[in-house]
Amino acid sequence: MRGFYIACYDIRDEKRLYYVRKKMLGFGDPLQYSVFICRLTKTEKIIMIDEIRELIDEEEDSFVLVYLGPDNQEARDRFEFYGVRISMDGKSSLVF
Repeated sequence: MRGFYIACYDIRDEKRLYYVRKKMLGFGDPLQYSVFICRLTKTEKIIMIDEIRELIDEEEDSFVLVYLGPDNQEARDRFEFYGVRISMDGKSSLVF
């Protein structure tokens, strides 16, 4: 079963920031530059965390993952968009 997550980060180095964003585009859809909505299985979550931890400097950078519940209509109803809205259908992200 997939769950909804909000992932956000603050990366202090431009090179690391580039690689983290590139990696996150494979796991979720950007809400803002460093904020992503992800639909992940438990295995995909573990893979994402492992890959992000390899990219960041844990002494300087931060990465936050917030679980929003199972991927169902109730979880989708927790989002309110004003302005541009993302689809949240998970078709644009692909775990690689």
